[in-house]
Amino acid sequence: MSSLMHRLLISSLAAFAAMILACERGVAGSEDPDLIFRKSTVFNFLTPNDKLATYGIDDPVVEGVACHFTVPEKGGLAGAFGVAEQVSDISLACRQYGPIKFREKFEQGDVVFRERRAVLFKKMQIVRGCDVKRNILIYMVYSDKLIEGSPKNSTSAVPLQPWGGGSDAPKCADWVK
Repeated sequence: MSSLMHRLLISSLAAFAAMILACERGVAGSEDPDLIFRKSTVFNFLTPNDKLATYGIDDPVVEGVACHFTVPEKGGLAGAFGVAEQVSDISLACRQYGPIKFREKFEQGDVVFRERRAVLFKKMQIVRGCDVKRNILIYMVYSDKLIEGSPKNSTSAVPLQPWGGGSDAPKCADWVK
């Protein structure tokens, strides 16, 4: 294959991958996550390093709750072109940072955030539920793949608390469909 054809193929694949990632990133109406920081974990000589990246998101339905997740990001040539399949190791921590206000009712397991982890067929999802008995919001992150699933996951619990000396905390049970 000629050098020109090889470069055209690589740039076409990169454009295709960027288009898919742009179309598939996030849940409808949600914003991209906020990058908090990245830390290199593997040095690559001429291509981008492998990294761990920590991102923050706000729950689009529950005002006053934010989640932070850390994902590995592959470097190398495939990572540079955005076509590397990312591993499923994702950690999650969610916390109440202000008064809780529900914007709408939700179902157990509703998607809070979704992001592609490979060009095709693999995505990471953060879902929300309510522990009705204990009045705790539960967030779970997992990665799934169309052909073979992944049992790797992480869970975070957010007990709903009154904020700033105000009234009682709302009951998440009142907001579950």
